[in-house]
Amino acid sequence: MARVYVSAVIDATIEQAWGVLRDFNGLPDYHPFFATSFIEDGKPADQIGCVRNFQDHDGGVIREELLALSDRERTCCYRILEAGLPVRNYVAEMRLYPVTETNQTFGEWWAEFDVETADAADTIARVHDTFRLAFESVSERFSG
Repeated sequence: MARVYVSAVIDATIEQAWGVLRDFNGLPDYHPFFATSFIEDGKPADQIGCVRNFQDHDGGVIREELLALSDRERTCCYRILEAGLPVRNYVAEMRLYPVTETNQTFGEWWAEFDVETADAADTIARVHDTFRLAFESVSERFSG
């Protein structure tokens, strides 16, 4: 099983960062990899079990199911149902913590999944970059 872990200090308050990252349908609003997104069956984006269906800029479709979302813990957990990545049993979780001394946010994002050895290095790099760019994009939105 592969594991990807990314952590970062985000130049935003915990309220600002969570306000962006908790939106399960909001990836295209802040992430440079993704072009469109919708929640299937008209469900709310914060309803456990809802499925986001989104596309990257090359037209690749990804479908993910929301497994957990906690405003108290500032966590979001989901699994891939369908993607152009050669993964199986993919589950990811993102968690935010306040950095009280600087009024910033510490973010962690990780995923575990099965992947064939031949595809592992490229797949791990793509997942890592996806998480890293999410945190960077949120940080850039509020820095300045």
